[in-house]
Amino acid sequence: MAANKIALFGKTRRLESEIDDFLDTVSQGGILFEETLRHYIDKGPDEFFEQRQQQISDIESNGDRLVKGIVRSLYSEMLIPESRGDVLSLLQDMDYLLDQFEKICFCVDVERPEVGDVSADLRKSFQDLAHVAVAAVEDLIRSVRAFFRDFNAVRDHLHKVHLLEEEADRLSLYLKRELFRSEFPLGRKLHLRQFIDMVDGIADEAEDVADRLAIYTIKRSL
Repeated sequence: MAANKIALFGKTRRLESEIDDFLDTVSQGGILFEETLRHYIDKGPDEFFEQRQQQISDIESNGDRLVKGIVRSLYSEMLIPESRGDVLSLLQDMDYLLDQFEKICFCVDVERPEVGDVSADLRKSFQDLAHVAVAAVEDLIRSVRAFFRDFNAVRDHLHKVHLLEEEADRLSLYLKRELFRSEFPLGRKLHLRQFIDMVDGIADEAEDVADRLAIYTIKRSL
C-alpha cells in the first residue's frame, strides 16, 4: 500500500501545480461550454453566445499553453520516470476534450442548428444532454486529480464517469427517436442528429479516457 502513495513528482510541487492549473482550465471550459449551449438552445446565436464562444476559444488556447509547459517539466521533475508516458497521454486526452468544447461551439456558430422551435421537452433534453456530458468530464477530472493525489479514490470517480456516459447515451437515443418521429424535413433531422452526436461524443470520449486511466492506475499499483 505504501508504494501506492509514492508521489509522481520530485521534491518541488511546481509540476503538480501546473497540472492542477490545466485541469482547472478543462473544468472551466466545460462549465462555459454547457452555459453556451444552454443559451443557444434558449436564445439562439446572439451576442452573448458569441462572447461565450470567444471565451471558450481563449480557454482552449490557454490549455494548449499549459500542456506545453507541463511536457517540458515532465522530464525534469517526475519521481517515477516509467509513468511519464502514461501522464503525458492522460494530459493529451484531457486537452482533446477541451478542444472538443471549442470545436462544437464553433460548429454551432457556423452551422446554426435550428432548435428554437422544437418542443420544450426536446429543448430541455438537449440541455440535459449537455449537462450530463460535462458532468462526465468533471468526474473524469476528479479521477485524474485522484491519480496524482489520492490514488485509492480513482475507482470511485471512474465509476461515476461510466454511469454518466450511459445516461448521455439514453438521452441521445431519446432525442434522436423523437426527432425522427417529428414532421421536420429529413435534412433538418440529419443536421440535428449530428449536433446530438457531437455532444454525446464528449461523454463517450470521457469514458474512453476513464478506461485508459483505469489501466494506468493498475500499472501504478503493481
